[in-house]
Amino acid sequence: MFIQEADLFKGMSQEFMTELGKIMVEESYREGTFLFNKGDAANYFYVLEEGRVKLSIGKGGGHVVNILGDPGEAFGWSSLVEFEAYTASAECLVPCRLIKIEKEKVNKLFEGHPSDGVMFYKHLAGVVGQRLINSYNSLLSAQPVEAIPSYG
Repeated sequence: MFIQEADLFKGMSQEFMTELGKIMVEESYREGTFLFNKGDAANYFYVLEEGRVKLSIGKGGGHVVNILGDPGEAFGWSSLVEFEAYTASAECLVPCRLIKIEKEKVNKLFEGHPSDGVMFYKHLAGVVGQRLINSYNSLLSAQPVEAIPSYG
């Protein structure tokens, strides 16, 4: 099962992974498909199997936050951290194969497997933290290098 190779699910119990396999849905999407828009109800979590997904904010996806293209990368995590709505938009840049997991079902699964849930959220915190660092670096690189002021 592909999902076992995804970083977020490494080290999980076999029982948890078997039950996860029963609630996840594998879907294919065309290039240009918006999986969700910023502000939509956050009901699903996604894991990329194949393709490239652009995460963006702003009108019409004006500011790219991240481009996901590595198998196993996860997004839509707003649904798992008590946000009612997605904080970004997700668009397929090429045809994509994704694993889609409903938040209510995975939360119920975590209730039955608390140690796996703790491990998952530790992995998720690492993903979110790395994206935050990437955002900081992006902001810093966009700032002009400090110039020597001209006094006339």
